Amino acid sequence: MTRKKEQGSAILIVMIIIVALLGGGAALLSTQLKSTRSTDLVKTSAASLHCAEAGLAAARAAVASNYGSWNTALRESVEPEWLESISHDLDGDGVADFTVALRDNEDEIAPQANDKAQDNDLAVFVVATCTKYPEITKQVSELVLHNGAGTCYESQLGGCGANGNSN
Repeated sequence: MTRKKEQGSAILIVMIIIVALLGGGAALLSTQLKSTRSTDLVKTSAASLHCAEAGLAAARAAVASNYGSWNTALRESVEPEWLESISHDLDGDGVADFTVALRDNEDEIAPQANDKAQDNDLAVFVVATCTKYPEITKQVSELVLHNGAGTCYESQLGGCGANGNSN
């Protein structure tokens, strides 16, 4: 009885299939990791935007009530005391989560250079920047107008907004 020489072709086919499966698994793992990172970035971006909006909401009342100090705040490069007095900590960990600054709007006549340290029309931008997520910093701004008027009563001369009065 004579034996045929074994060629080893079956082991070669098995090895090729194993390498192909490992390559496919590595590609799927890479795709899943990229998807997870992308989802995390989107979640952090949304949280950073919400943080900046919360900073804007927290500062709105302080900015409106301190319109007399707007020019001083525009000249200084640091946050004024009346803005520092609001809580900058949203999550209660003792660390400030946002910063707030005032920026002047374009309120000068065109040929004149825009003076960023002087407000002429009682309108400034309040800019809140989220610092809680340093990898994705979001900034939100809002134009705040001060009309200088007191409480409007419907029965006063002219009514509210010159719409007549209730007499």
